[in-house]
Amino acid sequence: MRVCRTKSAATRRRPGTGLPYLVMSGLLWGTGGLTGSLLGRTAGLSAISVAAYRLTIGGVLIVALLAAAGRRRPAGRAAWTRIAAVGLLAALYQGCYFTAVSLTSVPLATLVTIGTAPVIVLGAERVTGRRAGKLAAAAAGLALIGLGLLVGLPSGFSQTAVLASAGMAVLAAAGFAAVTMLGSRPVPGVDDATVTGFGFTAGGLALMLLAAALGGLGFRPEPAALGLLLALGTGPTAVAYTLYFRGLRTAAASTAALLTLLEPLTGTILSAFILGQRLSTTGIAGAAILALAVILTVRAGRAGSFGGDDSGERDRERAEELQRHR
Repeated sequence: MRVCRTKSAATRRRPGTGLPYLVMSGLLWGTGGLTGSLLGRTAGLSAISVAAYRLTIGGVLIVALLAAAGRRRPAGRAAWTRIAAVGLLAALYQGCYFTAVSLTSVPLATLVTIGTAPVIVLGAERVTGRRAGKLAAAAAGLALIGLGLLVGLPSGFSQTAVLASAGMAVLAAAGFAAVTMLGSRPVPGVDDATVTGFGFTAGGLALMLLAAALGGLGFRPEPAALGLLLALGTGPTAVAYTLYFRGLRTAAASTAALLTLLEPLTGTILSAFILGQRLSTTGIAGAAILALAVILTVRAGRAGSFGGDDSGERDRERAEELQRHR
């Protein structure tokens, strides 16, 4: 039995094993902006209401699947503490992100949020003693340059609005970075899917209270709107976040955060093909640099060149050992 556990742990520590899950989650997130925008337009919802429905529907879908599979509800103070933390952080970064969008534009909010999150994670890893390799810093630098060229700088907004939007976007990035760091540390008695399902349901309900207070929860239940709502709750939310946390089991948090770059890249490509929004020469250069940053991240992750220690893996092994003896 001891030999089996050692072999399993070695397999989990193998570099690159979680990368396919992270890549898929990034690609699915890229469909979320377009789907959410269409939902808001079709159903007459505000941005904060779209975020609330997204989290709630995604969380409920995961919980329903867990119940259908006969999975037990989470038990223990540590499990419910993690679920509450994930729910509050999810509500924070979704709410702050869409507030940033409402103050200026989607491009600026995306630029600051997606560009800042990997930097925060890399900084947190450095403070906690996890060494990030040179490739991680290089990929983060390329990411910031590529995002700046792809998204561009906002125009037509006051300096106050830009600063307020950037501040909210940084808070959103901090919330997402915190969720990423939490996801790399397991707790006894609860798995990734359960944390995601129950946490997102709680976070979505919290956002719904906020949206209701702002008078923006009205929903026209037309077939097209219902289809978009289901699509938004399923692909870029329930499936994407489940894959993301699954990938965090074996990949460094910095690698996971950098692979979120696939979200704006995919969203831009979809907008170009579906909405006919053409990219400028600068935008094409930015997309190419972003793609290079993603490729560098994947190659570094496979080679185990992003540094870090195995303390998260040791926590996982201890949590699994406790579950076996429950």
